[in-house]
Parts: sequence; C-alpha cells; structure tokens
Amino acid sequence: MATLQRQETSEAYPARLWEPLPNAAVRCGVCMRRCEIPPGETGWCGARFNKRGQLFSLIYGKVASLAVSPIEHKPLFHYYPGSLWLSLGSLGCNFRCPGCQNWDIAHALKSHGPTARGSVKLGETGFLAPRETLELAREHGCLGVSWTYNEPTIWLEYVLDCARLAREEGLLTNVVTNGSITPEALDHLAPHLDSFRVDLKGLKPKVYRRLAHLDDFSGILSVTSQAKRRWGLWVETVTNVIPGLNDDEEQLEGIASWVRDELGPETPWHVTRFVPHLRLSNVEATPVATLERAREIGLAAGLEYVYLGNVPGHAAENTHCARCGELLIRRYGLAVVGTVLSKGRCPHCGHAIPGRFNGHAAA
Repeated sequence: MATLQRQETSEAYPARLWEPLPNAAVRCGVCMRRCEIPPGETGWCGARFNKRGQLFSLIYGKVASLAVSPIEHKPLFHYYPGSLWLSLGSLGCNFRCPGCQNWDIAHALKSHGPTARGSVKLGETGFLAPRETLELAREHGCLGVSWTYNEPTIWLEYVLDCARLAREEGLLTNVVTNGSITPEALDHLAPHLDSFRVDLKGLKPKVYRRLAHLDDFSGILSVTSQAKRRWGLWVETVTNVIPGLNDDEEQLEGIASWVRDELGPETPWHVTRFVPHLRLSNVEATPVATLERAREIGLAAGLEYVYLGNVPGHAAENTHCARCGELLIRRYGLAVVGTVLSKGRCPHCGHAIPGRFNGHAAA
C-alpha cells in the first residue's frame, strides 16, 4: 500500500447541508443530531467547524486508516463475495460508543477521559485526493471503494466527491455506517452509492442512549428503509450482540421482524460477537449460544440469511440456499474458501440468491 502524503488541505473545507442561525451560529444537516454550532465551535462529531458563521469540514481528504480488504470485512456476504475493496476512514464520529474498537480514530476529535490518550490527531493523518483514491483502488485490483472505520456520514463532502468519480471510472462504492444520516444527506449521497452496510444496535431507546447518546433512533430505521426502497442500494444489517444490553429475546425478535418487514426477508442480518473493549472491558464476550439463539430467532421470524460474526469456523458463517439448503459459499472467518454459485443461482435447485454475484444480480 502506498504511503499517504503528509500534505494537507486547508484546515477548513466548505461544508454542505447547513443553514445559518442568529448570532452567526449554524445548524448542520448531515447527521440526525442536527447540531446547532456557535462560532468557533465544532459539532458533536468534532469534524465540522463554524468559522465566522460558515460551516466547514476539518477532515476533507484526511485519511487516518487505509487498507485493501475483502468485502466480507464490512461485513457484506451477498455483495461480490471475495472481492477486494480499498477501505479508508478519517477521524471523528457522531456516536461515542463505549466499547468502540476503533476508538483511537472515532473518538479522536472530541475525546474525553481515557479515550483522549493515544487518539490519532489531525496532523497525523495523510492527505488523499479523490482522484488518488481511485488510482490506489485500481493499482491494488479493487472492485470498489468503501468508506469505513469511522462514521462516513461526517466525511460527506469527501465521500461524495470520491463516489462520483468512482461511478465515472466503473468502480463500485460502499459505506459502513451507523445509519445516523439525515434523509437529505442520503439523497445527496445515495445516487453515487451501490451498497449500504448499516448497524442496528437495538430497538429500544435505552440501547441507543447507552451506546450512542442518541435519544431518538427512529430516523436510522427510516433512512435505512429509504436506502433500500427508494435508492435500490444493496443493504446488509449488523447487530453486535452485547450481553446485558441488547441480547434479550424481545429485542432480537424486534430487530429481525423489522428487517423482514422493512427491508425484506432476503436481507442478510449479521449477529456478531461482542469483544470486551474500552469502557465495556468489564462486560463478558458474547456467549456463542446467545448468538446461535439470535440466529434461530431471525430464521423463525422469516429471515432467509442470518449469519454469525466474530466466531471463526462456525457453520453459520456459510451461505446456504434458502430454498433447498445446499451449501453455496463456505467461509472461514472473513475469508471465502469455496463457492459453487452458478451465475448467482444455486446449482442444485436453480434458486436465485439475493445479492450481487460475479456480475449477476438478484433481489
């Protein structure tokens, strides 16, 4: 992987989607917090700055994490399995999840307490112009570009510029998101996206208050539905199952039913193992039996594809035909180790598998 240049853009890149307020304050319209930001201050994410009554991005082109990785790392299991993607992220987040695995970049711009120490600083990022992003993707044989690691919503201007170029160059696009993006921001971005991997942390207010400091999560559900139904993006969902927080059966049944009703029973749901970290280091790792029960709940609710994550070697990493049960894609961890799909169909019964496979699409 090429080394990022330390050259940087100006500290203030003009932001999109904001409105002026009295006394030179502004309201940001990118994420669902819709922060009202006084002059000289940043919003909750720390990445968007009010400079004398104008809103600017502090992170345009500033890359903190960069890798070439399989699409399964997102995770996306029904979107060109085994393909390589240029994956990149910046600093900041509109959530402050206490068990965040990427806290050193996600909490970097507004960190307090223990997360302040060791966080990546803006001056430690490299600069990657949108055109250079696509050149890197081509150089490394990537099928597309994924904006991930931190929340791509707050990187809107850069993601949008890159995604537009990617479409022109024939590269696919993906965001790995917590879903807290305003409908108008999604309407700006979605025409240039192909896939949308979203976290569904729970269906109870207390879960989002604990994990995201967000009182109303209903907008996350509505924009996720919008991504699928209005924009036709390929959507896969993830729930990181945390003991004592979102692992009760009522909540898991609610998530599974919502995915079935709003996104369709063909939509993959990944139930992943929580690993103790940061401020949730005292919480046990999710028992495998809990994940297996979550999968049973999803299948009983009518979902056709429910996967276990962070349990390498488990049979529920694999893709089976929803009609006849034939093993179609075998995985170990996040690697595809075998596939028998034929033009996106089960070779045994001919059933079209929903997703995108080697140029063939079914939904």
